[in-house]
Amino acid sequence: MKAIDTNVIVRYLVQDDPAQARKAASFIEDEAETGNQILISNAVLCVMVWVLDAAYGYSRKEIDTTLEKLLLTGTFRFEAKDVVWAALNDYRSAGVDFADCLIGRIHHSLGAEVTTTFDLALRKLSTFKLL
Repeated sequence: MKAIDTNVIVRYLVQDDPAQARKAASFIEDEAETGNQILISNAVLCVMVWVLDAAYGYSRKEIDTTLEKLLLTGTFRFEAKDVVWAALNDYRSAGVDFADCLIGRIHHSLGAEVTTTFDLALRKLSTFKLL
């Protein structure tokens, strides 16, 4: 198995640099054809979402759709797919940053009852508690 960095998945998704986009697509397609999965780590997912939002102006709906498509694609593997799905569902319903949703779900999956925070927006999530 190989892993993918944020810049490769972003080039693949955004297609803003034709040469790099072709290389990214070729790499992903070659791995898929040979039945190999490509790891997308939690850190890469968070940075990818931030880049799509901050640098490319993707809407929440576009980010939601992108994450869902990646999760449904058998070529990609995730640290804990069920945790990422739960974070995506939180992202859809709570209107907060995906990274925060994922942090709360990771902590919960590791046995934390809640994650304590000062961030008022996170009170919408059951995985967080205001201090």
